Amino acid sequence: MASGRWITRRAERLARGALALGLLVGALPLRAAGCSAPSSGVKAKPIYLSFDTGHMAVAPLIADVLKRQDVKVTFFAAQERTVSGNGSLGSDWADWWKARAAEGHDFASHTFDHTYWRADVTEKGQATRFRVRASAGPFQGQDRIWSAAEYCREIEKAGTRLQELTGQKPLPLFRAPGGKTSPELLRAARQCGYAHVAWSPAGFLGDELPSDRFPNAQLLQKALRDIKPGDILVAHLGIWSRQDPWAPAVLEPLILGLKERGFCFAALREHPQFKPWIAQHTLTSGSRS
Repeated sequence: MASGRWITRRAERLARGALALGLLVGALPLRAAGCSAPSSGVKAKPIYLSFDTGHMAVAPLIADVLKRQDVKVTFFAAQERTVSGNGSLGSDWADWWKARAAEGHDFASHTFDHTYWRADVTEKGQATRFRVRASAGPFQGQDRIWSAAEYCREIEKAGTRLQELTGQKPLPLFRAPGGKTSPELLRAARQCGYAHVAWSPAGFLGDELPSDRFPNAQLLQKALRDIKPGDILVAHLGIWSRQDPWAPAVLEPLILGLKERGFCFAALREHPQFKPWIAQHTLTSGSRS
């Protein structure tokens, strides 16, 4: 708990600096965050921000920034170890997730135990199975062989827990940990109702990288330079290995800088690749319209 409070206090100090850094990237008074057709006739430049779970120490700060900037995102969630509390999908974080639902964010599975695909396993005359390794939960660090049905249950387990926490059905989407997949894995997931959401090359915001070689100012500059309309962006609710936290220093200046460059933040449910899939699948029934 003490380490969690230290990270939170440090995050708050960095957040104050982030606002000042935002001035350096040319931030002007806030624009509307949505991507509805502008009255000026200027073509919208939508981008899609998403977050995967993590140690959660910066989750309150991230929520504050998103609310202040009126940006809606999709959270891809797994039950990961946290600095404080009983895991990112544990009861200690229930109020945090419920508040995000009330603010209008969307949710999707990141597999329950943050389970990585490692290889396809093919044997003559048998359906393809998958070698997987969880980075959380009771089988953390152990290689196992799963059928397609077992992998689908792992996706669904996180979705079920998200619905318990938020009161709304998650999107029929998932993100594989590390983005690691195979064509067979993606095919299996789609057969049980889940489309995979990767990220754009420029949308990898770098918060997983070592901060000594990839400092926050460099990551911010690169993102502002390289992000293009239609890109899916990904960051995390805390990364254990990064010494200089990304979110307190970069998130708000990045949002401000992208708005200044004419980008707008759209919901992933509106992405042209996923909108038809979501509309066609019953996992969205009963969710927010």
